[in-house]
Amino acid sequence: MTEARGFFVGEVVRTLDDRYRISIPSELLEPAAAAGDYMLVKERPGCLSLWEAGSWQAQLDAGVELVRRKIDAGRLEGRIEEVQLLGRLLSTRHRRVQLAGRGRLLIPEGFREFLAAEPGGNVTLVGAALCLEIWHPDRWRVYLEERMPEFRQLLDRLSG
Repeated sequence: MTEARGFFVGEVVRTLDDRYRISIPSELLEPAAAAGDYMLVKERPGCLSLWEAGSWQAQLDAGVELVRRKIDAGRLEGRIEEVQLLGRLLSTRHRRVQLAGRGRLLIPEGFREFLAAEPGGNVTLVGAALCLEIWHPDRWRVYLEERMPEFRQLLDRLSG
């Protein structure tokens, strides 16, 4: 496990059990150790993310409030389809979850299909600095192959 204080870091493979549960190592959850509730979020096909619920909800609420103010001010007239799309995605994108004993996470219906992993199959848990991601192994491999060459430039850009 790599260490980066305050960040979710590390990569580990876990098996999805017959009830769609995975066991998350405590060291991967260390940045959110005090959290009781988490938010499970559909990020991209084959990838879910797990956030500390309070901070994720605060960000979502701020964004939704901004959109609401724009609607009230008439600044989104003619963009009803976009507002409806946002509503649909908000309706399905996230769900509050809790971890059971030994760090077990139950992947809920609707999220299982998005992750596209089957019971008995593997998933890859990846620290993504601000959250923990749950990847279908094939999707993770493709993502990693595309992004790894950018690592040095990304670190220099963010730290410089």
